Amino acid sequence: MKKILSLMLAAVMVLSVSVLFVSAAESAEVVVTISDEAGELAVAAEKVTVTDIDGDEKLTVNDALYAAHEMFYEGGAAAGYATETTQWGLSMAKLWGTANGGSYGYMINNAAAWSMTDPVKDGDYVAAYVFTQPKTLADKYSYFDKLAEDVTAGEITLTLSKNDFDASWNPITVPVEGATITVDGKPIDAKTDAEGKVTFKLETNGLHLVSATADDQVITPPVFLATVSGGVDPVAETASESETVAPTQAATEKATPDSKNTNTTPTGSNTNAVKTGSTVVYVMLAFLVMATAAVVIAKKKHEN
Repeated sequence: MKKILSLMLAAVMVLSVSVLFVSAAESAEVVVTISDEAGELAVAAEKVTVTDIDGDEKLTVNDALYAAHEMFYEGGAAAGYATETTQWGLSMAKLWGTANGGSYGYMINNAAAWSMTDPVKDGDYVAAYVFTQPKTLADKYSYFDKLAEDVTAGEITLTLSKNDFDASWNPITVPVEGATITVDGKPIDAKTDAEGKVTFKLETNGLHLVSATADDQVITPPVFLATVSGGVDPVAETASESETVAPTQAATEKATPDSKNTNTTPTGSNTNAVKTGSTVVYVMLAFLVMATAAVVIAKKKHEN
């Protein structure tokens, strides 16, 4: 009997370790940006923990966007995010509370994500947006050559690009000319040149969200998080200033994935699956072994 109990306890320990191993393997830290139907940044390069919420045994774009809505959307993913299965596979049906029939875009590391089930891993950058022009799909995904950086106060240079198509509908990357730079939601006197380059100053210490807008074209809001040091300390915020868009969690948790010059993503429409996974099975097995051991011990005591 002692031998049997020893084997059972060993099995419980092995299963417990397996549970910890599986849990660790089934998560990743991914940076997510989401812009809403008004073309405004709703989530600006925030780090989220991605798990396999749909039980397909891999971490995907769908899992990352679900996690971002759980963290940042009022009411969670149930209120702001949805997917459904269509002839194109798993497709987006709602993003940041907007259900517009499938006019959405989503990218991985500034390159095309061909489906909601494309895999993601630690350090990846997932960007998703609602088309502000759903009838013409005129919105072009834009991004800076950097996502986040610690900088010394003074001049900084960025390059703004967008994903587009040539005359034969081949994906290309082109510079964005004439875009106005914004810092923490406010426009500054700085515009991109014909090569998409722009130089401007950041003098105030702390974290700043740099983005851009354009009057002559529809671009998604790009994101650059600059953590400035060696400059002047910020003054206390007024009530009106506190309402300005500013980065939050990304202040201490930034990722800088490689920029890739590829094109906007195919889109679609998709109801999230129930959370499942092999971790649950391991946990149930562990409890089953422990329960069996308890029964055997009780029976042995009764026989004695």
